[in-house]
Amino acid sequence: MTEPLKIAYSPCPNDTFVFHAWAHGRVPGAPALDVTFADIDVTNGMAERGEFDVLKVSYAVLPWVLDDYALLPCGGALGRGCGPLVLTRRPGEGQQFTGKDLAGKTIAVPSERSTAYLLFRLWAAAEVPGGVGEIKVLPFHAIMPAVRDGEVDAGLVIHEARFTYQNYGLHCLADMGEHWERTTSLPIPLGAIIAKRSLGDERLRELADAARTSVRMAWDDPEASRTYVLAHAQEMDPAVADQHIGLYVNEFTADLGENGYAAVRGLLTRAAAEGLVPPLGPGALDAV
Repeated sequence: MTEPLKIAYSPCPNDTFVFHAWAHGRVPGAPALDVTFADIDVTNGMAERGEFDVLKVSYAVLPWVLDDYALLPCGGALGRGCGPLVLTRRPGEGQQFTGKDLAGKTIAVPSERSTAYLLFRLWAAAEVPGGVGEIKVLPFHAIMPAVRDGEVDAGLVIHEARFTYQNYGLHCLADMGEHWERTTSLPIPLGAIIAKRSLGDERLRELADAARTSVRMAWDDPEASRTYVLAHAQEMDPAVADQHIGLYVNEFTADLGENGYAAVRGLLTRAAAEGLVPPLGPGALDAV
């Protein structure tokens, strides 16, 4: 028998929802999966070291890994109104924080190779004169408590934090996705599914088909994945998990399409022009 493909994705509701059918052998003809759950900063590192067959990674890491991995056109996270947020403690009465207040400050981020951080750097270049101070990498679930407790001045948050930051008494200083959409009119690229080029073109197409089918099966029967989603959602409120899935699993998850590819290309081209990532090689983002 063929060995299962080694895949790593996050325990976040959008990933477990998307991959539930495939991971549980419900996608007809799809290869078996050996699943590892890992934070995005960990999976980005795995991709750079070429450790797994299939990975959920940040779009921002693609310039470092596309020699060995191909971008699959489905299964990832890209959309509108779903960008990372910069959070601070609440301003005092009559105060209003702006990007200028972050100059020289300590900012917690989920990964220095994350799309969230790349979007933040593009925003900060325009909005934080003189630049921020220290960047501190923390697991995404530790960022809001660190801001609340004064361990850092601000935090860059992703995922379900959009729905829960008020519970920590925090203030949204800026929405990175809103800035991106306003300045580019493109959707926001966040997380990508990549697979090793050494698997071969035919296998890569099979993987893309399996991911797309898994997404559609999840939509057709949302309750089938519910136990799996909540078991890995780090004690998340079921209503928040549903909001999370509703926001991050969308038309682009089933197929990036022309607008999706334009968004990814736009982000990485703009970032390369700013010297933040290496430039993409010819054909690096060609569709599988």
